[in-house]
Amino acid sequence: MSKPSPDPRPTTKRPVVVHPSPTRLGFDEACAFLNARTDVEKLRPTQVPGGTLRLDRMHALMAALDHPESQTKLVHVAGSKGKGSVCEMVTAALTGAGYATGLYTSPHLVDIRERIRVGSSIISKEDFGAAVSDVAAALPAVERKHGPATYFEVLTASAFIYFAAQAVDVAVIEVGLGGRLDSTNVITPDVAAVAAIQLEHTQILGNTLELIAREKAGIFKPGVRVITIPQAPEVMNAFREVASTVGCQLSVVGEDIEFTSRFESSPELGPHHKVCLYTPRSSFEHLPVPLKGEHQAYNCGLALAILDALRERGVVLSELGVARGLATANNPGRLELIHASPRIMIDGAHTHDSIHALLRSIGSHLKYDNLIVVFGCSSDKNIPEMLAKLAQGADKIVFTKAEGSSRAAEPRDLQRKFAEISGKQTQIGATVRDAINIAHKAAQRDDLIMITGSFFIAGEAKRLFLEKAAKKA
Repeated sequence: MSKPSPDPRPTTKRPVVVHPSPTRLGFDEACAFLNARTDVEKLRPTQVPGGTLRLDRMHALMAALDHPESQTKLVHVAGSKGKGSVCEMVTAALTGAGYATGLYTSPHLVDIRERIRVGSSIISKEDFGAAVSDVAAALPAVERKHGPATYFEVLTASAFIYFAAQAVDVAVIEVGLGGRLDSTNVITPDVAAVAAIQLEHTQILGNTLELIAREKAGIFKPGVRVITIPQAPEVMNAFREVASTVGCQLSVVGEDIEFTSRFESSPELGPHHKVCLYTPRSSFEHLPVPLKGEHQAYNCGLALAILDALRERGVVLSELGVARGLATANNPGRLELIHASPRIMIDGAHTHDSIHALLRSIGSHLKYDNLIVVFGCSSDKNIPEMLAKLAQGADKIVFTKAEGSSRAAEPRDLQRKFAEISGKQTQIGATVRDAINIAHKAAQRDDLIMITGSFFIAGEAKRLFLEKAAKKA
């Protein structure tokens, strides 16, 4: 496919400035360098050192690296649920339209390089080591004034360096935690978006939807177009207040932007949603939503609205290119089949709302006799609500926990709490491997095994099956 016409606007893109580190790290060395740093993803909220979440250090690091984050057009996506799906669909559509599109997302399932991609291609081990090396070379001067950088800060800076070196046309950046103090929030994007807001990370972001919404709205920038989907009244009130204070235009898919969706089934696609989105610039009509689940219809609408906003910023896109690209979208770790017989799937659902959406998606898109769930989650989640949702849909549950995670809830505690609300059969697997073996022995031909509760659980399961396949090869 030929590349689209260049951006007609005057460009401010500067030549990429590279300051190679005198010591180049190999991939394993780069991983070791990262793993030696504070990783908020693996810590309980009470274990996060005070002052860890801040932006002055990240701003200083970007300056020391000659601002690689300013080298390209940017899309910034926050949210509690669905932001990863939105990022995947935007990236697929832009790639299908002929653009070199960077994607920075988190967490990863098996390989840390999954977090940094151009199109569908993850960063190579050599380039990963080189990018981390450049960050490492800049860190001493920054850390003398601002303190030690975190795992996520180093990784985010490495992604910006890689996208600049690759001269991508657009980079899609997923917020890690919250928004206001997230390491990605050093950027000024061409368009920002917020997916569904739920109660999550309440000990860090706040214990109400309004407080969490305000943290997410921390990515709003003066003059930057912001798009969201219909949300709870307290969320929308917070968004509108922040947008007014900051000075940015806030648009809502389905309210300010014309949007419709419908559920249907066809021999080619099976059960799926189709969506339409119209603006003065765009007519995206009857596009199949590439990801399964009722909630993905609005995520797709949000992705299409982002593409329309990029058109407003001068990115040339054809409806045909968008449709072709969107159809290829895939979201690893979301209803992902990792074994065929018996069917074993993984999903990174990690809140009670996402568990609810997962069970609805399974019921709408899959046929099975019994649903066997392998479940483990972080101890700081709303466990009673998650278990209550599981009780509504699972026929049997095997509780387990991911290895090496200090946040993981103990399987015995999960089983005890579940017994207080349901009499359904449960077992315990000391490890994810043990839990999968227990579920496998219990499964009949037409049963479905779903491994869920966190990305750590889903990722460990996927790694085990990849290792098994590699041994057979």
